[in-house]
Amino acid sequence: MSVRAKKHLGQHFLTDESIAKDIAAILSEKGYNHVLEIGPGMGVMTKYLLQKEYTTHVIEIDTESVEYLQAHYLHLAPRIYGADFLKIDLNSIFKEEQFAIVGNFPYNISSQIVFKTIENRGFIPEFGGMFQKEVAQRICAAPGSKTYGIISVITQAYYDTEYLFTVPPTVFNPPPKVDSGVMIMKRKESLSLSVPDRLFKHVVKTAFGQRRKTLRNSLKSLNLSDDLRTKAIFGMRPEQISVDGFIELTALIEQDGISNQ
Repeated sequence: MSVRAKKHLGQHFLTDESIAKDIAAILSEKGYNHVLEIGPGMGVMTKYLLQKEYTTHVIEIDTESVEYLQAHYLHLAPRIYGADFLKIDLNSIFKEEQFAIVGNFPYNISSQIVFKTIENRGFIPEFGGMFQKEVAQRICAAPGSKTYGIISVITQAYYDTEYLFTVPPTVFNPPPKVDSGVMIMKRKESLSLSVPDRLFKHVVKTAFGQRRKTLRNSLKSLNLSDDLRTKAIFGMRPEQISVDGFIELTALIEQDGISNQ
């Protein structure tokens, strides 16, 4: 029995055992006793995760893959969840215990998976796996690069990120049309920012909404005071500003709003 890759689920099954083993090895195995693999397919990476000290859980939306895993990994069966990661309550599985996430993530929802991880960061000290290469690079991008953007800033506000290695299309069935990239995220010591999360994200998204313009222009919709808009940072474009710079910018905007009330 084998599983047919389904285009509407963004499935590309990894067929190279050595790469599967390498991805399974990117986690540090520190600070948690559980690992959740997203989208295990036929378990090419799962077998290597099961060799580790932690307890492996898998979540898979494809019913055909779930049936395959249940038939071939009998001892894993109680921890195979046939569900949508984006919709499931993770606390219902892990009961507020710390856990890491790893996977060969479906390209069509990979950014959403990252954002859900950030929302649940209190329980997820590590997250890593395979993305479309340009998405992995964007998450890990540094200020000043063309790929630096919303997902770079928001992710790096809460996690340290590192791009690890590139994977060619030839090791998948069916092969995707692009290269893939493997990256790792490790949670920062502080779970919260010094500014409100919602305002921080709003400032970042608004700034990059017109990324070629200076902040003085891209943030016009925030109705900032003239005094604030004269500060030097407002003469910069969003791609020039570090994560800490965006946090400082958010603090200025928050204070400006309070003083204008």
